[in-house]
Amino acid sequence: MDLVDPSTPLPPWFSEEDLEVYGSLYENSGFRFPLQVPYRALKLDCGISDPNPKVSAPALLIMGDKDYVLKMPGMEEFIRGGQMKHIIPNLDVTFLAEGSHFVQEQFPDQVNALIISFLNKNSI
Repeated sequence: MDLVDPSTPLPPWFSEEDLEVYGSLYENSGFRFPLQVPYRALKLDCGISDPNPKVSAPALLIMGDKDYVLKMPGMEEFIRGGQMKHIIPNLDVTFLAEGSHFVQEQFPDQVNALIISFLNKNSI
Protein backbone atom coordinates (compact mmCIF):
# COMPACT_ATOMS: atom_id res chain seq x y z
CA MET A 1 0.00 0.00 0.00
CA ASP A 2 3.00 2.29 -0.20
CA LEU A 3 1.69 3.36 -3.62
CA VAL A 4 -1.27 5.10 -2.00
CA ASP A 5 -1.14 8.39 -0.11
CA PRO A 6 -3.89 8.07 2.55
CA SER A 7 -4.65 11.81 2.31
CA THR A 8 -5.58 11.48 -1.38
CA PRO A 9 -9.34 11.88 -1.80
CA LEU A 10 -11.34 9.14 -3.43
CA PRO A 11 -11.95 9.62 -7.17
CA PRO A 12 -15.44 10.79 -8.14
CA TRP A 13 -16.35 7.37 -9.56
CA PHE A 14 -15.58 5.56 -6.23
CA SER A 15 -17.67 6.56 -3.21
CA GLU A 16 -17.15 6.00 0.50
CA GLU A 17 -20.00 3.49 0.27
CA ASP A 18 -18.11 1.60 -2.47
CA LEU A 19 -15.04 1.53 -0.24
CA GLU A 20 -17.08 0.15 2.67
CA VAL A 21 -18.55 -2.60 0.48
CA TYR A 22 -15.13 -3.63 -0.89
CA GLY A 23 -13.61 -3.50 2.59
CA SER A 24 -16.38 -5.62 4.11
CA LEU A 25 -15.73 -8.36 1.55
CA TYR A 26 -12.29 -8.90 3.07
CA GLU A 27 -13.50 -9.11 6.67
CA ASN A 28 -14.37 -12.81 6.31
CA SER A 29 -11.74 -13.99 3.84
CA GLY A 30 -8.87 -11.73 4.81
CA PHE A 31 -6.64 -9.82 2.45
CA ARG A 32 -3.86 -12.36 1.95
CA PHE A 33 -5.50 -14.40 -0.82
CA PRO A 34 -6.34 -11.42 -3.06
CA LEU A 35 -2.74 -10.30 -2.78
CA GLN A 36 -1.47 -13.74 -3.69
CA VAL A 37 -3.45 -14.00 -6.90
CA PRO A 38 -1.78 -13.30 -9.24
CA TYR A 39 0.87 -10.89 -7.96
CA ARG A 40 2.18 -13.00 -5.07
CA ALA A 41 1.92 -16.32 -6.92
CA LEU A 42 4.26 -15.58 -9.80
CA LYS A 43 6.89 -18.06 -8.55
CA LEU A 44 4.48 -20.97 -8.10
CA ASP A 45 4.99 -23.96 -10.37
CA CYS A 46 2.00 -24.01 -12.72
CA GLY A 47 3.23 -26.98 -14.75
CA ILE A 48 4.39 -24.92 -17.72
CA SER A 49 7.33 -26.74 -19.24
CA ASP A 50 8.04 -24.33 -22.11
CA PRO A 51 10.28 -21.54 -20.77
CA ASN A 52 9.06 -19.22 -23.57
CA PRO A 53 5.32 -19.81 -23.78
CA LYS A 54 3.24 -17.80 -26.23
CA VAL A 55 -0.41 -16.93 -26.14
CA SER A 56 -1.73 -17.58 -29.62
CA ALA A 57 -5.33 -16.49 -29.04
CA PRO A 58 -6.32 -12.90 -29.74
CA ALA A 59 -6.07 -10.83 -26.55
CA LEU A 60 -7.12 -7.36 -25.47
CA LEU A 61 -5.44 -5.17 -22.84
CA ILE A 62 -7.21 -1.98 -21.80
CA MET A 63 -5.20 0.20 -19.43
CA GLY A 64 -5.31 3.70 -18.11
CA ASP A 65 -2.45 6.09 -18.84
CA LYS A 66 -2.35 6.78 -15.10
CA ASP A 67 -2.32 3.13 -13.99
CA TYR A 68 0.10 2.69 -11.09
CA VAL A 69 1.24 -0.63 -12.60
CA LEU A 70 3.11 1.42 -15.21
CA LYS A 71 5.27 2.84 -12.40
CA MET A 72 6.69 -0.60 -11.58
CA PRO A 73 10.27 -0.84 -12.85
CA GLY A 74 10.37 -1.82 -16.52
CA MET A 75 6.61 -2.31 -16.82
CA GLU A 76 5.79 0.74 -18.95
CA GLU A 77 8.61 -0.04 -21.37
CA PHE A 78 7.51 -3.69 -21.51
CA ILE A 79 3.91 -2.79 -22.35
CA ARG A 80 4.31 0.34 -24.49
CA GLY A 81 7.54 -0.78 -26.15
CA GLY A 82 5.91 -3.78 -27.78
CA GLN A 83 7.83 -6.44 -25.84
CA MET A 84 4.54 -8.06 -24.86
CA LYS A 85 3.99 -8.86 -28.55
CA HIS A 86 6.80 -11.44 -28.27
CA ILE A 87 4.66 -13.38 -25.79
CA ILE A 88 1.20 -12.43 -27.06
CA PRO A 89 1.52 -11.79 -30.81
CA ASN A 90 -2.21 -11.14 -31.32
CA LEU A 91 -2.47 -8.52 -28.57
CA ASP A 92 -4.44 -5.30 -28.97
CA VAL A 93 -3.44 -2.66 -26.40
CA THR A 94 -5.57 0.39 -25.74
CA PHE A 95 -4.72 3.14 -23.25
CA LEU A 96 -7.43 5.42 -21.90
CA ALA A 97 -6.02 8.91 -21.35
CA GLU A 98 -7.42 9.67 -17.89
CA GLY A 99 -7.72 6.07 -16.76
CA SER A 100 -6.22 4.56 -13.64
CA HIS A 101 -5.99 0.90 -12.67
CA PHE A 102 -9.79 0.66 -12.64
CA VAL A 103 -10.74 1.82 -16.14
CA GLN A 104 -13.72 -0.56 -16.20
CA GLU A 105 -15.23 1.39 -13.30
CA GLN A 106 -14.16 4.83 -14.48
CA PHE A 107 -15.23 4.47 -18.11
CA PRO A 108 -17.62 1.49 -18.33
CA ASP A 109 -19.24 2.57 -21.60
CA GLN A 110 -15.88 3.09 -23.31
CA VAL A 111 -14.48 -0.20 -22.00
CA ASN A 112 -17.62 -2.09 -23.04
CA ALA A 113 -17.43 -0.60 -26.54
CA LEU A 114 -13.76 -1.63 -26.82
CA ILE A 115 -14.56 -5.18 -25.69
CA ILE A 116 -17.51 -5.52 -28.06
CA SER A 117 -15.42 -4.19 -30.95
CA PHE A 118 -12.62 -6.63 -30.09
CA LEU A 119 -15.04 -9.56 -29.91
CA ASN A 120 -16.71 -8.61 -33.20
CA LYS A 121 -13.32 -8.32 -34.88
CA ASN A 122 -12.16 -11.68 -33.55
CA SER A 123 -15.32 -13.77 -33.75
CA ILE A 124 -15.51 -16.74 -36.07
